[in-house]
Amino acid sequence: MSDAPAYGKMNKKIVFTENDGRHAKLVVRLKYDNLRQSEFFRACISGYLEQDERIMSFIDDLKKQSASKKKKSKKLRLQGKELLNDAGFSDTQLDDLFDLIAEEHPDL
Repeated sequence: MSDAPAYGKMNKKIVFTENDGRHAKLVVRLKYDNLRQSEFFRACISGYLEQDERIMSFIDDLKKQSASKKKKSKKLRLQGKELLNDAGFSDTQLDDLFDLIAEEHPDL
């Protein structure tokens, strides 16, 4: 997972509220794991955006959908990965491809 943003400014805030008890537990757990809140949340966001299988498995469990739809979603995700791997693209090449698309079509 990349630490540096691919583009844009670091000026967006993501904010939500939580109760005192859960926040305290989070702070203690992060200290125990030697992580800062920003590191933790950026890693979670990166894993989600990069479709990390571990995060996506968790998200599939989190989604309110039928078991058959979850199974189909997982199958399609795996097929997509296999197609990209079979096409011979490396992760770096795929990132470059998406960067080129973003440059050509900034409104997307």
